[in-house]
Amino acid sequence: MLSATVELLLGTYRADPDGTAHTGRLEQGEWPPSPSRLFAALVAADGTRDRCRYTDGSELEFLEAAPAPFIEAAIEVYHQQLESRFVVKQTGRSQPKKQQQEYVARDAALVRPGVRVTPRQPVIRYLWPVEVEDRQLRALQTRAARIGYLGCADSPVRVRVERIPDESEVANDLMYAPDPDGAVSVDVPVPGRLRLLDAAFDEWTEHGTSVGRNQSPALSAKVRYRSPRAEAHAASSGRIVASLVLRPSLSGRRISSVTATFKAAVLDRFQELIGDPPAELHGHGFAERGYDLAHFLALPDVGHSHARGRIHGVALWLPAACDDDVASAVRDVVHSIRRLVGPGVDASTEVWAGQRKPRAAAPGRWVGPSRRWVTAFPAVHERHVPLTLEEICRWCDHARVPHPSSFRSLRSALMPGAVSLMPSEVHRQGMPSRPYSHLELLFEEPVRGPIVIGSGRQRGFGLCAPVGDRSTLPKPERHRD
Repeated sequence: MLSATVELLLGTYRADPDGTAHTGRLEQGEWPPSPSRLFAALVAADGTRDRCRYTDGSELEFLEAAPAPFIEAAIEVYHQQLESRFVVKQTGRSQPKKQQQEYVARDAALVRPGVRVTPRQPVIRYLWPVEVEDRQLRALQTRAARIGYLGCADSPVRVRVERIPDESEVANDLMYAPDPDGAVSVDVPVPGRLRLLDAAFDEWTEHGTSVGRNQSPALSAKVRYRSPRAEAHAASSGRIVASLVLRPSLSGRRISSVTATFKAAVLDRFQELIGDPPAELHGHGFAERGYDLAHFLALPDVGHSHARGRIHGVALWLPAACDDDVASAVRDVVHSIRRLVGPGVDASTEVWAGQRKPRAAAPGRWVGPSRRWVTAFPAVHERHVPLTLEEICRWCDHARVPHPSSFRSLRSALMPGAVSLMPSEVHRQGMPSRPYSHLELLFEEPVRGPIVIGSGRQRGFGLCAPVGDRSTLPKPERHRD
């Protein structure tokens, strides 16, 4: 197994993951540092083709053909948005000269440095499950010793490449692992990457800075990864792509207004920044049945003795089938929202970026896994029929959730802080009213969330919280509503 260990010498890392730093819309830095960053640094360390001085370049072809590596990186990171600033630039002779007060014949340029990431542990390790020859290993070690930085030049690093025995591999649940159902998109080198880099270099050499074509799309190959702490993003049936902290927190009884205001803000902001919102956000334009829509979730404080059910955050859930580019755009839009104002709602927002408090606003609070899930907000019934296990399983099918082995339902809350609502606080004006209940679901095996069930799940009703594995207790019996 091939291992590359990257030590962040200043304890920070800065890179622009999607090319949005120059627009001023970048809210989150790249984390974990993509394998493509390391690959590009290895290429730059000794060049390619006839520019190689200490290697022959075959080790790069070997590395680009290797499968996507496991990535061991810190889970707790802090994203610091850096202030934009103006710098002076020299005006070319062919351009009309502009003047500044202090610098004659010079113009000003706006520089947006983006976001600096500070991890709790400033070490990243990449593990490729391949056998590497001694010659290739020595060449990679030579290149690694010549790497000065990763990402931007103000992220100095020290890189070490080595061969390790397979038995020393860290358990997969402690690292980012390639997974088609994962929620984190990471750029990795693929066969042909060297050819594209060489072509871009040749074009730049021939035409210089006049080349206007952006090579980023051609040099991007996204692979889905499963986070080492699934609570950071995803679920089996979808993923939370963005979460905002509300200040001050709001009463849980205002869930309808909070989620409606959040949805309106996202749609308006998307239209303003990008264009027409995708169908997953509003539901219009689908030609067939069976599609999933975004869930606009209110995140209450529940599940402990001092819980009061106040809404400390909002989050946007997207279905697993949603395109990565759409998810990235939606994430940027949500992170650009600075305030939510609506009927009974007035709160400033702050991007959730790994803060320990408030815990309710952390997406991981709603992921699990667990065998036992209890509603924080009541679930709205899908039909006017008796509530049976068969009917609950029907709801779960619609929500892409496994079938529970048993359930319990009550009109009142089933855990501390869970919000009990009046009919006027659940039903929308002018829409038909339906019964609603709090539920406790018990599964045979641990299930990973988020779990949101019932006909009001797009509005945040039926949001469930994992409450621990009660496998040693009798299964809950079914009761009336």
